[in-house]
Amino acid sequence: MTSFLASVLLMAPPPTNGGAPNPLATFLPLILIFVIFYFFIIRPQQKRQKEKQKMLEALQKGDKVVTIGGIHGRVVSVDGDTVLLEVDEDTKIRFDKNAIAAVLAKKE
Repeated sequence: MTSFLASVLLMAPPPTNGGAPNPLATFLPLILIFVIFYFFIIRPQQKRQKEKQKMLEALQKGDKVVTIGGIHGRVVSVDGDTVLLEVDEDTKIRFDKNAIAAVLAKKE
């Protein structure tokens, strides 16, 4: 009885005639779980990461942006991996490019 319960819990077919279960049938649930994770978690995350990288590369002077901390500002300059944002008149803050969450509007 415990052999049957263990087989059901592991989603593997019970051994026939005292032989070993089919190795493919044993690993099939694991393979299916990996495929599901790839298509529902890994692949969409890679796609979002590529889109964010393109957005950061296209960042230019005059763009209105929001940082990950919620600060709204306008890009004054882009120097390598840093961005200088103007958040108010005569108030400028330097941020890392990775701190930019979204570009709200392109320069006019």
